[in-house]
Amino acid sequence: MTEHPTSHEGRQPLADRPQEQTRPRQEAAPAGLPSDIPAQPAQLPEPPPVPAPAVAVAVSAKGAEPAGRREGDRLRFVGAATRRIARGLDLDEIVLGLCRATVPAFSDEILVYLRDPLPVGDERPVAPFVLRLRRTDRLRLTDLEGDELVLVPDPDPTPAAELCEVRSGSSLAEVLRGVRPVFGDSAAARAALGELLGSDHPLPRGPRAILAPLRGRRRVIGAAVFLRRAEQPAFDPDDLLVGAQLATHTALGIDKAVLYGREAYIADELQRTMLPDSLPQPTGVKLASRYLPAAETARVGGDWYDAIPLPGSRVALVVGDVMGHSMTSAAIMGQLRTTAQTLAGLDLPPQEVLHHLDEQAQRLGENRMATCMYAVYDPVSHRITVANAGHPPPILLHLDGRAEVLRVPAGAPIGVGGVDFEAVELDAPAGATLLLYTDGLVESRLRDVWTGIEQLRERLAAAAQLTGPDHAPPLEALCDDVLDMLGPGDRDDDIALLAARFDGIAPSDVAYWFLDPEDAAPGRARRLARRALARWDLEELTDSVELLISEVVTNAVRYAERPVTLRLLRTDVLRCEVGDDSPQLPRQRRARDTDEGGRGLFLVNRLARRWGATRLSGGKVVWFELSTRV
Repeated sequence: MTEHPTSHEGRQPLADRPQEQTRPRQEAAPAGLPSDIPAQPAQLPEPPPVPAPAVAVAVSAKGAEPAGRREGDRLRFVGAATRRIARGLDLDEIVLGLCRATVPAFSDEILVYLRDPLPVGDERPVAPFVLRLRRTDRLRLTDLEGDELVLVPDPDPTPAAELCEVRSGSSLAEVLRGVRPVFGDSAAARAALGELLGSDHPLPRGPRAILAPLRGRRRVIGAAVFLRRAEQPAFDPDDLLVGAQLATHTALGIDKAVLYGREAYIADELQRTMLPDSLPQPTGVKLASRYLPAAETARVGGDWYDAIPLPGSRVALVVGDVMGHSMTSAAIMGQLRTTAQTLAGLDLPPQEVLHHLDEQAQRLGENRMATCMYAVYDPVSHRITVANAGHPPPILLHLDGRAEVLRVPAGAPIGVGGVDFEAVELDAPAGATLLLYTDGLVESRLRDVWTGIEQLRERLAAAAQLTGPDHAPPLEALCDDVLDMLGPGDRDDDIALLAARFDGIAPSDVAYWFLDPEDAAPGRARRLARRALARWDLEELTDSVELLISEVVTNAVRYAERPVTLRLLRTDVLRCEVGDDSPQLPRQRRARDTDEGGRGLFLVNRLARRWGATRLSGGKVVWFELSTRV
């Protein structure tokens, strides 16, 4: 889309346009243009043996008055303009820098066309070759102020074509292939400008237009058109050299910005796809999370969070931070997160999980270091087991509004090697909220980590006071409120945040038994389940529960050598868990008509709301869930 400037810096007199002392070297024809365009570059007019004296023109009611110009003024202008262009970090900033540097100091109007789509790196350009108008800036004369006319930004630039297809063999294709800027007064250049700008855009007479191809590192990526008004002095041969310098710096800056943008996009997508799309909904706990990338200067990092359901209605809560900001950090983060999920599936203790993560980080290479907090919450016992590897300590917000920084062993970061990790078991009362976070939330250039932790603790306590005692603040709103503590200078690092509200499971909603591995075990399991359902007023589920428990317990008794465990949990669903000491997981298969068995899991799959099996360090647990709403 065409953009119009709203303001300009003070107009630099045209007398201050510096001259260029040397001509740029001959360049090869760019790749990416139609194949039948001749490779002969356009030639610049030969400069006079002695540089012509520069002429300055002041636009006034009395006319134009010449004044001397110095060679150093031209060089200073080129230096200032290229510095302004180089300050841009993205595509729009670079194009805007070119426009603001040249209007009105070098020209009264500029139009910048870029290839659509812009090729990235070594990508092969997409055919056809299309140029799209990216930006146009223009000045116009206002009424007299004293003796002079005033140049101001024109809110309604002259219409120009939005799109232009560069056809093979056309005048525009020939000029772009030549790479060098050309005056618009020659027949070929005038035809090229007509193709580019369209018939609605008038062209000034004489050498008052310069068409400058924008050539990146490998190919032409656009064109810039500099125009002067009829009452202004025409461009001279030295101005072609200025246009060449501006076009070269702009094209290289655009190339760099496009490459950086693609790299940052890939790294950001890589990191985001490695984070969970959504959090699970385990029994007895509510979860919320936030992830914020770092500032534009360091947007790619290795922070991650995860919540992993475990056997026995437990859940593992993980937050980690790989050191560094790069695609490598994001890739290492993905590998460590996958490793943590695999280790959690084995139901290893938290300290063992960190030990294996430490070994995995060392296998990935030298200096692959990360911090990590790994916690396992058990809603039945209302306890949480925490192990730490150099990570900031978690904060527990109690139901009465008291925020407590948990005392957990600091531990060494993952990747150090040869370090033992220690786990602590703590109370997790119902209604309390556990907050796990990365150091980007509490540490910045403006504050140290412990100051940030204390500010976070105070922030949580203040949020709890708003809801009053015995009323925990809403989890999503609490996460948003925590992030509001960040100031404008606090985004040096990416931030991962995981909040867990402990609801727990009341003892009255849990039934637990041990069954001897004998033929009578399925019958006893049915009777025990029937009594528990009657106590919970869930008799309508009796038939389904007895049938499924009988199938699962029968399969467990067949392979178990030690007592089989049976547990029923009543929450918003009815969950049944059967554990035994056999590590072999059951697999659903289609039984043949002549088979006597193999139909138990088929029934479980058809009647249960959900079901699954998890291998433990000492066996396995098979579970299924039934809805309590009939």
